[in-house]
Amino acid sequence: MIRASAIRGMCRCRPATHPAVKGALERTPTCRLIRSGTDHHPRLFSSTRTMAAPATRWVGSAGAGGRDLRSDVMTTPTANMLAAIQNCTLLDDVFREDRTTLDLEAHCAKLAGKEAGLLVLSGTMGNQIALRSLLTQPPQAVLCDQRSHIFKYEAGGVSALTGAMLQTVIPSNGIYLTLADVEANAVLSDDVHACPTRVISLENTINGVIMPLAEVRRIADFARKNGIKMHCDGARLWEAAAAGAGRLDEFAACFDTLSLCFSKGLGAPIGSVIVGPADVIKHSTWIRKSLGGGLRQAGVVAAPARVAVDETFGTDPSGADGILRHTHTLAKEIAKLWTDAGGRLLYPVDTNMVWVDLAASGVAPGVLDKLTEEEGLRMFGNRMVIHYQIYENREQVVPQLQRVFSKALASAPKEVDTTPTALNDSKAIGSQQSQYPKK
Repeated sequence: MIRASAIRGMCRCRPATHPAVKGALERTPTCRLIRSGTDHHPRLFSSTRTMAAPATRWVGSAGAGGRDLRSDVMTTPTANMLAAIQNCTLLDDVFREDRTTLDLEAHCAKLAGKEAGLLVLSGTMGNQIALRSLLTQPPQAVLCDQRSHIFKYEAGGVSALTGAMLQTVIPSNGIYLTLADVEANAVLSDDVHACPTRVISLENTINGVIMPLAEVRRIADFARKNGIKMHCDGARLWEAAAAGAGRLDEFAACFDTLSLCFSKGLGAPIGSVIVGPADVIKHSTWIRKSLGGGLRQAGVVAAPARVAVDETFGTDPSGADGILRHTHTLAKEIAKLWTDAGGRLLYPVDTNMVWVDLAASGVAPGVLDKLTEEEGLRMFGNRMVIHYQIYENREQVVPQLQRVFSKALASAPKEVDTTPTALNDSKAIGSQQSQYPKK
């Protein structure tokens, strides 16, 4: 029989140093991995003998997520997260009694420099509850980027739940919204024909690109002068902070409410948190209840989320002591492999996403999907999301991607113009030399 601690060592998961889980793994029942799919570890199963029923699939980077570049929600939960669930409090969060949940909410609020926090089940729920709490009564509108999640991927929730109209804006620089974009599109009129802008919702990061802190501050100043509330879809704001673009609390100071995701990037199996003023969060609790988001024994959701925050992002608002920042270095190296082979990029590589321009690179749609599948990887379209479990498997994944890029670009028409552009410049995507800490 193989103990959980041995599994963790062989599968390169991080040690159980988190206070919530310290010592728990040694009390965990004997751990057995499944002999099926992509979750098994070949070093543990070299024969075809029947094994005992599996005790856990919480194997971190040894799981399927370690080869999946489709999104940073594809990470496999870790043994530390499972141990945290085994040790969490199991009281009623609707009655606001569960200490594990309350501690997580308070910790995230402190990281963001806000008064209070509220655990929710998803980023979509977080955005919808926050916006519903900020908006009062029609006529009202929310100004946002045309590519934003609240417009494209939340099933029309803003209009359905608040009666607000979305004022979508295409960034004039093609990358992120600026104050000039907001000033040109915000409706400040009290004319009876107009639908006034009541909330500006900014997504940061968006498509992996950072909206600079200085620009966010300019937009926030404009909003406050005109009585407009500010919300941040900060599902990946952790990435901006870890990249050094500004501390979490510095960005959060510009907003009335923020939603922060525990699943995207950080690797928790479920959950997000809303942070903001105490009175707004109290109102958000009512909205959450009305949407069916009140949980009883919420500790089972909050416990792995706390592990994800502390281990992946870090324990202070800069994210300096977490692993998340290393995924940005890897993303830049992967982008450089692509451009060095003659490919082009669609967006700058600021954080953990690499968007390749297939059309400009002469690569037909579906080619990368097929080639990555042949290498045992998973990818969707022209986006690669480099999460921390890809980083932990970089010694295998990077050579595989290099082979994929070589094959894909070798098939491109020779007449395709591969003249370097701003996005292909080495200054834009970083040095090829590794900056990782030694193992």
